[in-house]
Amino acid sequence: MTHTSTDQPARRATGALVPVLAFAGIVVAVMQTLLVPVIKDLPTLLSTSPSNATWVLTSTLLSGAVATPIMGRLGDLFGKRRMLFTSLAVMVAGALVSALTSTLLPMIVGRTLQGFAMGAIPLGIGLMRDMLPREKLGSAMALMSSSIGVGGGLALPAAALVAQHTNWHALFYGAAGLGVVSIVLTFFVVPESPMRAEGSFDYLGALGLSAGLVLFLLPITKGSDWGWSSATTLGLFGAAVAVLLLWGLMELKVAAPLVDLRTTARPAVLFTNLASIMVGVSFYVVSLVLPQLLQLPAATGYGLGQSMVVAGLCVAPLGLTMMFTAPVYARISAKYGPKVTLIIGMVIIAIGYGGGLGLMNAAWQTIVISVVLGAGIGLAYSSLPALIVGAVPASETGAANGLNTLMRSIGTSVSSAVIGMVLANTAHHVGGVAVPTMHGFRVSFLIATGAVAIGLVLALFLPRQRQATKPQLRASSEEDAALERAAEVLGGFRGRVLNAGGDPVARAKVTLIDRRGRQAGATLSAEDGSYALAVPAQGAYVLAAKAAGHGPLASSATHAGDDRPVDVDLSLPGADRNSGVPA
Repeated sequence: MTHTSTDQPARRATGALVPVLAFAGIVVAVMQTLLVPVIKDLPTLLSTSPSNATWVLTSTLLSGAVATPIMGRLGDLFGKRRMLFTSLAVMVAGALVSALTSTLLPMIVGRTLQGFAMGAIPLGIGLMRDMLPREKLGSAMALMSSSIGVGGGLALPAAALVAQHTNWHALFYGAAGLGVVSIVLTFFVVPESPMRAEGSFDYLGALGLSAGLVLFLLPITKGSDWGWSSATTLGLFGAAVAVLLLWGLMELKVAAPLVDLRTTARPAVLFTNLASIMVGVSFYVVSLVLPQLLQLPAATGYGLGQSMVVAGLCVAPLGLTMMFTAPVYARISAKYGPKVTLIIGMVIIAIGYGGGLGLMNAAWQTIVISVVLGAGIGLAYSSLPALIVGAVPASETGAANGLNTLMRSIGTSVSSAVIGMVLANTAHHVGGVAVPTMHGFRVSFLIATGAVAIGLVLALFLPRQRQATKPQLRASSEEDAALERAAEVLGGFRGRVLNAGGDPVARAKVTLIDRRGRQAGATLSAEDGSYALAVPAQGAYVLAAKAAGHGPLASSATHAGDDRPVDVDLSLPGADRNSGVPA
């Protein structure tokens, strides 16, 4: 699949691009943990049964899982900034729906719309790849990828504070306000990417993937309520396998699939996605265990007897540390590569959970656990988009990162189901109330350690950096991406833009014009003056070049239709500095 530039001139990215996109990622990630402080009160607040109340959380998870690959592909086709606006706007609408209701069904509708915004994270990563220079890309993508954990970690104490001192609907009004702020900042700061994928949107593929994901994730999230061996649970798992297999066979036959399964099967992509599931499992365990341990009464003999707000503050370093590891990741990755950084991150996670088995006796010890795990998860999460971006064409960045974000969501879903089952089966029942035990907490930490160990083994199978990241697949700015897309197809024109003195001209616009006088392609020259343009068909073309301070130049060239590129040098005449007229 090739990709092209739009005809519109691209706005230059400002220094505020990265923090604004990261803020958008944090805002949408807040939706995942927004209701954790009031989860035990939801049946009363919504006048429903506990089993029905869980749909308030399940609906957000399901819609987020479905939205991430779909919005990523739509962003590749129609504009990542445009789809980012759509994601944020839907989230705001969902937050307002939830804020205005105290009944179950409208609340589920609102929460479903809120989960839809998770597609903003792969869209932000794609925008960074398209707009940022290479030297800034690593730390920027690291911060955007970590925003999932940062938002979830910071939401806990903030939501606890709001829920404890105000009406719980204020949580949704606050979320809507954050969404509006993010939309405004995006409008003024984030330019649209000039990159577009060719082809059409695979509606049937989107429907098939959505159905398969819902059928798979639904029994995972509800299996403990329905029974893991019940006919409903097993039937849905069987249906999920059948639908996803049929979907995969269909995607292999579609010219422009929603997910390019051949690209996904590359070792660099496959093992990164599998490792992402394990990292997702490990991330969610700490979010499930530590808040409960902190809030259990001291009378249990192991509970730490802290308030909802204090418990949130003790876990908050998890998100803060993840945010501050982005520049650390950039330095390590620049020297050793994202594969090594992923391995280092997972080793730190294993140390955090292993050490945490003996650090559950005081509130300050939970802070230590949160800091160590935040550093490890931050490094691991930061490595994932770099590994994906280094292995897929620029035209598939949004969809590929959407799929990777989906893998992390699957990991958190599996973690939620498994840890929930462990804590339920090891709980003490006091007065009809299930109270988690220290044994259950420690088993949960051991499960997280095991998941990280599996992730480490998977990471070892990732190709070496020189194999996984070829030069033509490392585009991080408009001119680099232009060079990449001609390398993705057979044949084309390539060469250098030089001035009359033979020096390279950077950011010169090179336009390909066919025999009918229509534009057949356009690109910008790189810093060394190099350019590359794919040809749609064999025949005669005119290459026109223009740059600031130079007169325009046109040169004819013919492509024979084979797979050999045709080199063409464009030497631009200089301009008279006094008159501004081409010499």
